[in-house]
Amino acid sequence: MKITDHINNAKGKTLFSFELLPPIKGQSIQWVYDAIDPLLEFEPPFIDVTSLREDYIYKEQDNGLLQKVSYRKRPGTIAICAAIIHKYKIDAVPHLICGGFTKEETENALIDLQFLGIDNVLALRGDARQADAAFIPTRGGHAYATDLIEHIKNHNAGKFLHEDVETFKSDFCIGVAGYPEKHFEAPNLNADFKYLKKKVDMGAEFIVTQMFFDNQKYFDFVKKCRENDINVPIIPGLKPISTAKQLIALPKIFHIDIPEDLSDAVENSKTAADIREVGTEFMIKQCKELMDFGVPVLHFYTMGKPEQTKRIAKAIF
Repeated sequence: MKITDHINNAKGKTLFSFELLPPIKGQSIQWVYDAIDPLLEFEPPFIDVTSLREDYIYKEQDNGLLQKVSYRKRPGTIAICAAIIHKYKIDAVPHLICGGFTKEETENALIDLQFLGIDNVLALRGDARQADAAFIPTRGGHAYATDLIEHIKNHNAGKFLHEDVETFKSDFCIGVAGYPEKHFEAPNLNADFKYLKKKVDMGAEFIVTQMFFDNQKYFDFVKKCRENDINVPIIPGLKPISTAKQLIALPKIFHIDIPEDLSDAVENSKTAADIREVGTEFMIKQCKELMDFGVPVLHFYTMGKPEQTKRIAKAIF
């Protein structure tokens, strides 16, 4: 079922969903099940599975020179989606990214997803590799999320890269990312909304936001979207603070602000357990306020660690 249908069928009730990272290569599918099982009681209608591009490592050769080698640390997005659907009968939402994939590889992924009966995809440009100062498109791949959206829409119309197959049209519901605190590469907030509006005009049917800790920024983002005639569902992405290191890591990686009262409470905590408690209680309050606002879904970035999210969900659902 499409995300938009899940939301419409809920008739105003806030739904619960979450997102998984594929496990590091070498781990078994049980890692995925262990990340999902504790959260099933909250009846998630869909589960997102992220996708990471290849990165590089440098291996020293016998002659002392370094060889640049491409590798993937977390494979298996489509396979994990298939396992979720088979075991839990819950819709899986794979992330499709531009970086690290050629157009042919993207098309093959769409063919596999259609074969599996997957109805939803989240279309993203993806991040730069760690060694790159900025995002560098893969040769033969897409450079922007809008290119990826166009590819998916063509697939929905039965237009493949090298042929038209009118009898094999797909019907993917396309989601995109939104940034309540502005994408860090956008020159200004108005430009960011212009890019987002283009994605929606091209066929995006729902938006999932970057994590945030100040609800007013989400409220302002929704208001600005509506003013710009962006009227699709806007799903807030959420992640509770669980360690002191996140006060530095999250703003650095995701270009977001952490409210002063939250950072002060974390810094004044004496133990790791105290920090998790601070993060949990802050997120419970944040979620209740979002539910009062009428958000369609509360979407949690669990990173494969369900315990804290389970505590939060128990308090609000």
